[in-house]
Amino acid sequence: MNIQKYGLYLTALLLLSACSVGPDFKSPTSPQADTYIASNESAPLSQRIAMGKQLETEWWSLFASAPLNDIIHQTIANNYDLAAAKATLAQAEETVRATSGSLLPQATLGATAGRQKYGVALFGPSNFVIPPFSYYEVGPTISWTLDLSGSKHRALERQQALTNYQAHEVNATYMTLTGDAVATTLEMAAGHAESAAIERMLAEDHKTLTLVEEAYAAGAMTKLDILNAKDQLNTDQALLPPIAQRISISRHALAIFVGKTPANWTPPEVDFNRLTLPQTLPVSLPSELIKRRPDILAAEANLHAASAAIGVATGNLYPQLTLSANMMQEALTPAGLFNTANNAWSIAAGLTAPLFNGGTLNAQKREAEQAYQAALAQYQQTILVAFRQVADGLTALAHDDETLTITNQALNNAYSSLDMAHSRYQAGAIGLLPLQDAQRILAKAQLDMIRAQHQRYADSARLLVALGGSPIASQK
Repeated sequence: MNIQKYGLYLTALLLLSACSVGPDFKSPTSPQADTYIASNESAPLSQRIAMGKQLETEWWSLFASAPLNDIIHQTIANNYDLAAAKATLAQAEETVRATSGSLLPQATLGATAGRQKYGVALFGPSNFVIPPFSYYEVGPTISWTLDLSGSKHRALERQQALTNYQAHEVNATYMTLTGDAVATTLEMAAGHAESAAIERMLAEDHKTLTLVEEAYAAGAMTKLDILNAKDQLNTDQALLPPIAQRISISRHALAIFVGKTPANWTPPEVDFNRLTLPQTLPVSLPSELIKRRPDILAAEANLHAASAAIGVATGNLYPQLTLSANMMQEALTPAGLFNTANNAWSIAAGLTAPLFNGGTLNAQKREAEQAYQAALAQYQQTILVAFRQVADGLTALAHDDETLTITNQALNNAYSSLDMAHSRYQAGAIGLLPLQDAQRILAKAQLDMIRAQHQRYADSARLLVALGGSPIASQK
């Protein structure tokens, strides 16, 4: 009968341990939005926006550049920031396993060997004396702290949420890293294109200088004309070093991305003129972006962890019950061990409950509640920032279209002006200076076109990253 009672008591305790204090986490309400930009704002015209679609492949492959793909794949395989994020995730997963183990009974095996002598005063006035003796003990001890309040389960829930957070942080690191690597590669390619354009400009400057010197020798030009031509040549030559530094900075950054030193790695050459503008941009709906962008998912996981922490703090206000049992073999000689006559055992239950702590536990609970409110605000802010980044990307591409249209018109006009200037110069209708001006206008228009194209490539990449990029889980 007593065994049945103990069984009922134990069953009741187990049922109680299955309950968890504190709030059960629910995903919060997100800002409501059907689109990213206002109705009076422009969307890109030269690229099709596929609303409600998601990118199913490596987003950088839309630029159709094998060298670019190679750089990104090397980055993914060798980057140390990404490796550190993955290792931190593995660490968090092991912490979950360790936390899970604390929910189960804990068993240990102990062994003791010693020598003991009792003083005469221990036995009072009887003057009874026990001579020194040796003793030996060996046996297991089992203890189990029942999770009556569910605080241990909340602690496990919190750790699982933190592990989810770290998993999303891996994706966020991957998203940022691939975006930075693409942007840096585009910067390097554009720098090479600008440098080539300036070299062509310098070739024209040298031709002009030669013509001026020949005209001066024939008496048709003055020394001042020669100085002006040299000044123009030097001015254009001064454009090269800053561009060369931009290229160097990009190369150095890419070397670090792929886990190499700048001295030991050279990126594959990316031909700016062979890059392809992504013609279709899959744009997730705002409601889908919330479920897709890793930084938003990480913020939600962090919020979940904060919610579970309230349960942990609440559980600390409740009593804790620990059951323990041990079975020992006790003997005065080693030979006496493992004799059933020397069996000893004990079973105990210990209950501890907070009585007075100066308000510490209640303050910790309120602290956890405020931490949840802070995490909630961070979650909402992360969503708003994501929406803003997508909106910025869409309007940037629209403005890039306008810039490119104007720049292309200017480039065509510059070509026409130069053709006319050449014809008139050969006919003797104009001098060398107007021809120089026409060449200068064309060179500037060519540079402006390269920079405008680079800006549109960069803004396309920035939009694809803002939309969540390609999750690392999808990469083979």
